Amino acid sequence: MTGSGERAAASVLPLVAGVRSVYQPIVDLVDRRTVAFEALARGPAGSGLEAPPALFAAARAAGLEGLLDQSCQAAAFRGALRRRLPASVPLFVNVEPRWLGLPWPDHLAALLEQALDRLQVVVELTERSLVADPAALVATVEQARRHGWGIAMDDVGADPASLALLPLVDPDVVKLDLRLVQERTTDDVAAVVNAVNAQAERSGALVLAEGIETEEHLRRALALGAHLGQGWLFGRPAELPDRMRPARHDHAFGRAPWTDPADPWDAVRGRPSRAATKELLLPISHHLERHPLTAAEPPVVLSTFEDATHFTPATADRYGRLAQHCSLVGAFGAGMRAEPVPGVRGADLAADDPLARQWVVACLGPHFAGALVALDLDDATTCPGVRDRDRRFRYVVTHDRDVVVRASRSLLRRMAPLG
Repeated sequence: MTGSGERAAASVLPLVAGVRSVYQPIVDLVDRRTVAFEALARGPAGSGLEAPPALFAAARAAGLEGLLDQSCQAAAFRGALRRRLPASVPLFVNVEPRWLGLPWPDHLAALLEQALDRLQVVVELTERSLVADPAALVATVEQARRHGWGIAMDDVGADPASLALLPLVDPDVVKLDLRLVQERTTDDVAAVVNAVNAQAERSGALVLAEGIETEEHLRRALALGAHLGQGWLFGRPAELPDRMRPARHDHAFGRAPWTDPADPWDAVRGRPSRAATKELLLPISHHLERHPLTAAEPPVVLSTFEDATHFTPATADRYGRLAQHCSLVGAFGAGMRAEPVPGVRGADLAADDPLARQWVVACLGPHFAGALVALDLDDATTCPGVRDRDRRFRYVVTHDRDVVVRASRSLLRRMAPLG
């Protein structure tokens, strides 16, 4: 970092060190008891960077976003520890997954250890972070689960196209975007509510409504199926109370760590499988690929091609059209470009990656799950001269949502971040 970058960093560093937290109560909507708090970052009081947008913009310009993210988390922990927040009162803390791998400075690492020991933390993530860097977000969730922390998905419904991503995170808490309670009901709102309630019913996740400022907002939040809420009706961001009694509630945060498979074939291992040629399997894969074109809500489609040479011009055309109807489309293969066709996320596979011998088409939406998972039987090696369409695969077709989710997550771990 030189010149203007060094000067920008020098001007922002003291302000990053002065980051503090305010806390907004999260309440049970039935009896309005406070059951948790969300920590919200603020710059030094009275400075030009007190407001979060200005603070984060300055850190971005100075190349200090990672340090600022860690400083915000540390400030949240510091304030909660100082006020002796009971372990029965969860602390919601925002985390940016792309900075997860940064080592914490020594003066902040001690706070992290104390938080692990004394606080019940719920890590807040956004849907956009899953699209931007799927591998980092999956790693964040796994690390949080190992710590015994909960996971909340923030701003759900701000982009209805992202609803298909919810099962891939499997959050403890789904936070509804404030527009859902502050604006009139529309078809888009109904789609969000149906998808969120379906996820909550399947997984036991709690629904939290943000932006509740009036009694009418509260009535709408309850009608939308929310269990928890936050907003000015219950309290504005402020310092934590000096003394807090341990909370008594039935809301459990934090689940067991995932036990995901290494790859999609591992996910279907033990299920009945059959052998078929590529020619016979193509209609099955095309059938799954057509589902997004008629689906009410945009799904996720993740496909593997063994090698980029199998991503033919005809395939590129199909997947380019898919990208217009899906929340996320991924194409995996040895030699695959980062964007093999506009709107499609490519992932280059190492030659020794087991995925380089698998043909997978996984389609996951709020109300649909289906996957073709096939293992190449290596006819091209054992039978020189065999035609591509006659190559044989051992395959499984499944509509078991849990299997499709776990297979899809094993693919996301291999997807590089945007840019």
